[in-house]
Amino acid sequence: MKNPMNRRYLRELRDDFGKYVVLFLFMAGMIALVSGFLVSNDSMQASYEESFTKYNIEDGNFELSEEADETLLDTLEKEDLTIYKNYYLEEETKEVDSTLRIFINREKINKACLMEGAFPTEKNEIAIDRMYADNNELKVGDTITIQNQKMKITGLVALSDYSALFSNNSDMMFDAMKFGVAVVTEEGFAQFSEDNLHYSYSWFYDEKPEDDTEAKEMADDFMKVLSENAMMENRMLENYIPQYLNQAIHFTGDDMVGDNAMIAIFLYIVVLIIAFVMAITTSNTISKEANVIGTLRASGYSRGELVRHYMVLPLIVMFVAAVVGNILGYSAVKGYMASLYYGSYSLPTYVTCWNADAFIRTTIVPLVIMFVINFAVLTKKMRLSPLRFLRRDLATRKREKAFRLNTKIPIFTRFQLRVFFQNIPNYVVIFIGIMFANFILLFGFLFNPLLDKFSDEILAKMISDYQYVLKMPVETENTDAEKYIAGTLKTLEGSFKVEDVLIYGIEADSDYVTIDFKKDSDIYISSAYADKYGLEKGDTITLSQKYGEKEYDFTVDGIYDYPSSIAVFMTMDEYCDIFDKDEGYFNGYFSNTKLDDIEDKVVSTIITQDDLTKTSRQLKLSMGGQMAIFWVFGVVMFLSLIYPLSKIIIEKNSVSISMTKILGYNNGEINRLYMMSTTSAVLLSLLLTIPLDNCIMKGMCVSLFADYPGYFPYYVPGITYVKMLVLGVLSYAVVAVLQMKKIKKVPLGEALKNVE
Repeated sequence: MKNPMNRRYLRELRDDFGKYVVLFLFMAGMIALVSGFLVSNDSMQASYEESFTKYNIEDGNFELSEEADETLLDTLEKEDLTIYKNYYLEEETKEVDSTLRIFINREKINKACLMEGAFPTEKNEIAIDRMYADNNELKVGDTITIQNQKMKITGLVALSDYSALFSNNSDMMFDAMKFGVAVVTEEGFAQFSEDNLHYSYSWFYDEKPEDDTEAKEMADDFMKVLSENAMMENRMLENYIPQYLNQAIHFTGDDMVGDNAMIAIFLYIVVLIIAFVMAITTSNTISKEANVIGTLRASGYSRGELVRHYMVLPLIVMFVAAVVGNILGYSAVKGYMASLYYGSYSLPTYVTCWNADAFIRTTIVPLVIMFVINFAVLTKKMRLSPLRFLRRDLATRKREKAFRLNTKIPIFTRFQLRVFFQNIPNYVVIFIGIMFANFILLFGFLFNPLLDKFSDEILAKMISDYQYVLKMPVETENTDAEKYIAGTLKTLEGSFKVEDVLIYGIEADSDYVTIDFKKDSDIYISSAYADKYGLEKGDTITLSQKYGEKEYDFTVDGIYDYPSSIAVFMTMDEYCDIFDKDEGYFNGYFSNTKLDDIEDKVVSTIITQDDLTKTSRQLKLSMGGQMAIFWVFGVVMFLSLIYPLSKIIIEKNSVSISMTKILGYNNGEINRLYMMSTTSAVLLSLLLTIPLDNCIMKGMCVSLFADYPGYFPYYVPGITYVKMLVLGVLSYAVVAVLQMKKIKKVPLGEALKNVE
């Protein structure tokens, strides 16, 4: 015989149709985004991990000032590794404002994945990075000019050792617009001038390290041997990057792993909040149907049967939302999520991996969370005796009398306070939900202003329009130029990751770096260095050689306002004294105009505003357009929480609302009585959660950017808080209008029902 209670499901669904539709749409959309993300993320991660063996990615690379001879290479290969030439040219392009790093198409190491077209076969052909091409609107068949040579683009590729386009491993962020990589034939490579040729070499261990700890030990040992032997051959070690430290290789993988964990946590927090909302609404349903439940219990229905009955609809809604969300995620959303990764990284082609992990995270775990919370709430409610249900006596704690309010408070205000105190559990959930929704909104609103502020600060406090770093001292006749010395040390291991520190030796009365040195031995640090590491005047910092073990201690005599990089400033005489350089030595120029009388072959690099602003430019390019998603999601979550919870408050007080109508109160006055408490709770939550979210966001940003090279200051413009408040108020206004309509529909006869 069928259970007659099953007939109630459709009626209960119809009575709370609005609530279930809102929660269904929200959860289906959320699960669609998460499942689509997880499937694309896992698929791309699998492809990325496979690329290490499929494309034979190096174990590390180093660069020498001059080409290594066979004797040096043979000596190095005795360290149980194999070395391959990996020379490249770094050339400016004519058609677009960018720099290309050009390799010979490598067939043994760091192989390229062909994404479109074909690999070059003629000397006037070139294959360029796919993402660089997209960002600069280049396509197969186009022509680019390099060293006055016209090169036809035959293919778009993804280089396995450049999944993130870092031109310098110490950069905070890669740059996929102003920097790209490309491959040509051997004949094509040979036709270019060697002025910008870099003698780079890649190595492979005979036995791979088991983990990063062993990789570090092996890399440190090899660096000592390399440095000693290179110095004996009169060659300087220009660069040394073990694979485990190579951002161009590992930044992408690390980001995908972090994204995977973050999106799963995000889903569970949302499900947890929604589960509490569902539990509260179910609890309210039990309060409304107390007489029915008491009758059913008295008729022989067990607590377990009633608990199961009231759990069915929330779980069915959640299950259907999960099924629909997964279908959308695995079909439409998956491609969109993959395109977000392809819009940021130079990844090889991938094959969709259908795995059980995504299904468990997006379906099983949310259902379990929903089940546990609803079961706990319902079990507690159903402990009451049938008689108490029949009497509608559902309070778990008895109070002798109502909370006493001062009689001097106006009657309307006292009534509103009564409504507020009766619904504190609902308002607590509203507070938590608004805090989470505002956190999402804050992230969406602060991103672009933060990047703009960072970029503006850097441009306003640039040392010069051009910073030339030379391979050797060369004089110039440009009167705008000022000599300086540049070197690099590194921080020691500690609470922050090891990173490079620029060491500037400048003229004591420099026109570009306005430091008032009291004495020649004064040491100044950049404001970025001071802010990131919490340093002040009088503190001592210890730095070590980048490719050696010697350490240097410096006492901070002052802080120079320079947000662009982690840097130390001293006079040129002090620099030469500390680092054993000849008097008058220099290796760079500050200048606000180009130095046309210096040959390219003696220039190591030129630092311009494009180099200093690459972080903000790339982050905007990768994520700037996605911020609208966070705005929409924050508003939808706000509405999804406020609507059902405010609806509960109206339903709980439907008898009182009906009675006030009978007593002659009009709809406006009733709205004041029953909506004002919710309005106050929402406004108070908005005002409290905005600064609270700002503190949490600041802590997260500081923690997140601590692992990046350089310093990224946290900044939120005041208008952002106003936008969040206005958006919250407008969103609530929509809910308030709907609830006012519901109050208007409460019949006068509701107060005449038997509510004993």
